[in-house]
Amino acid sequence: MKRLRLIIFLSAITLPGFLRAQGALRTGADQTELYVNYLKNKNIGMVVNQTSVIGKNQVSSVDSLLKLGIRIKKIFGPEHGFRGTASNGASVDDTMDPQTGIPAISLYGKHYKPTSADLQGLNLVVFDIQDVGARFYTYLSTLHYVMEACAENHIELMILDRPNPNGFYVDGPVLDTTYRSFVGLDQLPIVHGLTIAEYAKMINGEGWLKNHVKCKLKIIKVAGYSHNTPYTLPINPSPNLNTAHSILLYPSICLFEGTAVSLGRGTLVPFQVLGHPSLNKQFRFAFTPISIPGMSEDPPQKDKLCFGIDLRGYDVNQFRISKKIDILWLKKLYDVFPDKEHFFNAYFTKLAGTDELRKQIEAGKSEEEIRKSWEPALSRYKEMRKKYLLYN
Repeated sequence: MKRLRLIIFLSAITLPGFLRAQGALRTGADQTELYVNYLKNKNIGMVVNQTSVIGKNQVSSVDSLLKLGIRIKKIFGPEHGFRGTASNGASVDDTMDPQTGIPAISLYGKHYKPTSADLQGLNLVVFDIQDVGARFYTYLSTLHYVMEACAENHIELMILDRPNPNGFYVDGPVLDTTYRSFVGLDQLPIVHGLTIAEYAKMINGEGWLKNHVKCKLKIIKVAGYSHNTPYTLPINPSPNLNTAHSILLYPSICLFEGTAVSLGRGTLVPFQVLGHPSLNKQFRFAFTPISIPGMSEDPPQKDKLCFGIDLRGYDVNQFRISKKIDILWLKKLYDVFPDKEHFFNAYFTKLAGTDELRKQIEAGKSEEEIRKSWEPALSRYKEMRKKYLLYN
């Protein structure tokens, strides 16, 4: 029986070689010549994590800007923390960054939104975080709340834009605002097809902030980028998205967080394998989730042998060709799951952004029927999106 063993060398599954984007692409952060002078003589707050780097040597943007004489007074960290080492869902406390001595305020602990006290004394806030292009990735919600706080406190927000590795397509049900949560605040489909800066423009333009306030934005665009540009992230955006392969699978696979099925948390290949202990009669491939500090300390199906699907060899270029998420894996595993009453959990509706998808899977609806139900909202979103695009 083929089994995925966790006692393996880490080097076998690490992010491939710090690959960089093709051609002359330069992130917003890399183009310091466009914004450093604007930051000088201001008290700056920075919303950053481990993906916030500048230059070929991938130096932290906080460290780089400090060396250039920028007065950084506060650091704000999203889910997983400023240094990106906290497990998924783990509450992060406020702290003092030991490397710089700057106060680091958690936006994934006591509160998601910066308070007026957090922003006191700041002239400008810089947002520089890598997104992966899916509605339920929580850095989007962090941006929403940071924009809202800046607008309410009359502070300008500068966005150092970065490419979207899943920016080449738009798909999935559009969020029903009845089911708003931190994994889905705004009326986006699962795959939104926006960079962080484009999303910020959409938030302002559609009046999605509380009381329809507008955030003053200054955007530093990515140079040499279009939405069709293939982009491999040089740094893992979060502990469980640790390969380019998993990032492209993520919009389709994350829905399994709302089921009894393990999606590989507690292995070194999360978001690349699917399984459950009860599927031993249907599948031969197997893996065992365990506790991995800094990744998943208490993963679903911990210490249990799970049988299911190995997607490590799946051709992720299919997403670029079809421009669709895959919902057939979800349908297939539901169909063969022996205890259907306990296949879904309450989290599924928040991830899907609607209660319809669960009902459709349970009713045995076809993929065509399910996709048809996403209209006309999905087409309306695609048309609305065009107003906010910064790149071809």
